[in-house]
Amino acid sequence: MPPKVAKPAASKAASDAKKPAATKASAKATSKTAAATKATTTKAAAAKAVKKDEKPAKASAKAVVKDTTDEKTDDEKPVTNGATSTKRKASETEDEHEQDVVMEEPQPKKSKTAKEPRAAPAKAKKPAHPEIGKKINDAPTQVLDIYVFGEGTSGELGLGSKRVNGKKPIDVKRPRLNDNLSAKTVGVVQIACGGMHVVALTRDNKILTWGVNDQGALGRDTNWDGGLRDADKADDSDSEDEDDTGINPKESTPTALSEEEFAPGTKFVQVVASDSASFVLTEDGRVYGWGTFRSSDGILGFTESVRVQTRPALVAGLKNIKALAAGANHILALDNKGNVVAWGCGQQNQLGRRIIERNKMSSLIPQGVGLPRGKIAKIACGSYHSFAIDNNGAVWGWGLNNFGEIGVENNAGEDDAVILKPVKISFLADHTVTGIEGGIHHSLACTEKGELFAWGRVDGYQVGFELEAIEKVDKEYVIRDERGTARILVKPTKHEGVSDIVSVAAGTDNSFAVSKDGKAYSWGFSSNYQTGQGTIDDIHVPTFIDNTATRDKKIIAAGAGGQYSVLIGLAEDVPATNGEVNGAH
Repeated sequence: MPPKVAKPAASKAASDAKKPAATKASAKATSKTAAATKATTTKAAAAKAVKKDEKPAKASAKAVVKDTTDEKTDDEKPVTNGATSTKRKASETEDEHEQDVVMEEPQPKKSKTAKEPRAAPAKAKKPAHPEIGKKINDAPTQVLDIYVFGEGTSGELGLGSKRVNGKKPIDVKRPRLNDNLSAKTVGVVQIACGGMHVVALTRDNKILTWGVNDQGALGRDTNWDGGLRDADKADDSDSEDEDDTGINPKESTPTALSEEEFAPGTKFVQVVASDSASFVLTEDGRVYGWGTFRSSDGILGFTESVRVQTRPALVAGLKNIKALAAGANHILALDNKGNVVAWGCGQQNQLGRRIIERNKMSSLIPQGVGLPRGKIAKIACGSYHSFAIDNNGAVWGWGLNNFGEIGVENNAGEDDAVILKPVKISFLADHTVTGIEGGIHHSLACTEKGELFAWGRVDGYQVGFELEAIEKVDKEYVIRDERGTARILVKPTKHEGVSDIVSVAAGTDNSFAVSKDGKAYSWGFSSNYQTGQGTIDDIHVPTFIDNTATRDKKIIAAGAGGQYSVLIGLAEDVPATNGEVNGAH
């Protein structure tokens, strides 16, 4: 088979029309280069690559917060256009499955009744909470140490707004233990990294959030009058706290959501974060969420009737859910019968179902994915693609595949390449995959034998292979640009330099792997120190993260967003009680 050649750009307009949506609020204008425009900031080779190289990321222009409303406004700034999913007819199997697991639609928001003249204003009604159901999920109990690194100018590191012991809460080059998440006083048991915000669950059943709150992703009020300080006073060094960075302390400090936002007695077991939304899973299999989903046109909405959900709300119709997974703007949920539902933005077919433009709001209703009924064991997401692992160990993928990020050859290298329905990833058929994650255009997997596999985009070292090593891969599995330079590795390829890998994590364009003996490795794009290696240069291959804070500590997992990352370690002298550690999601 002759080698594939990535097609040159036809025109910028055509290219823009086919790119996935750029998402999430970005760091302030004073921050370093945002991860959202990484395609134009890596290096000349990447910038001159195929038109697909102008890629979106999890961070984009910061927008103004709006309260929950049903009306669209004309002043919203659109983000980069996304790829349009190819239309298709659903198969009979899919139709039958979707009818079986279709979730009931959320009720439209009731209109408010006008006040009677001179009558006292009525108090706002709190949403009705469901009764707590039968327990089907166990909450994690192992207390964790959280190490953070990366840019942090939007508060996503959770270090607050001021220097502590001379250390800034931004531009953290190497892993730093976050004292705001102390194992002794806070006790984080699970953490989830969104594009530029973070959600955590504590041992005493609190939900903490921090980072960017532009579209309600934190689920709480973060208005701060300090951001309106007189510029003249700000220039007066005698009147200013030299330790204050000017970051909003209400966003940059981990803060718990009010218990009143949830049904009395609710117990949480998992948190996940997309680019502009957050979701939590309960002990009885229900799901709460807040924030919004974005599309190529800007804000898509949280539900059909609510554009931005600023406070936690029950996701209508979801019951008996066992696990959640989040992409940039979509969510997967796995129920206790082994079925999967998806909702959010489906422009790159990451929902695994047809989304007609005139009825695109229907994508915000959880619907079934056309996978083997009742046979799915695990779910995972990339930014614009999705994965599922069935009970037999087969790995399924669907969604955007323009950089071969799903691990199949179908149309890989084409701007509008999408996988319309879940397909088996045959390259992984001979391996028992235990963990799988996706970045924006690359993916990672680890197996029960401790093997590490990577595939997808290669020009920023996202997959962790030197170009010389890629040259040794069968030519039919490498897609090159018009100059013959490798751009895409379609085949999931094993890393020979690391072993005993038990966990993987993918940021926008950087990657992590954690070994059985508690060592963390990183590689890929590092312009904001998000690899934890203390450099802004790309890390070409999996490299051990060695620094004072994590030395002699057992790391069990990692997590990554657009411009920041976290390492998760076992807190000393605080053992687990349910036998299983729940790290990053």
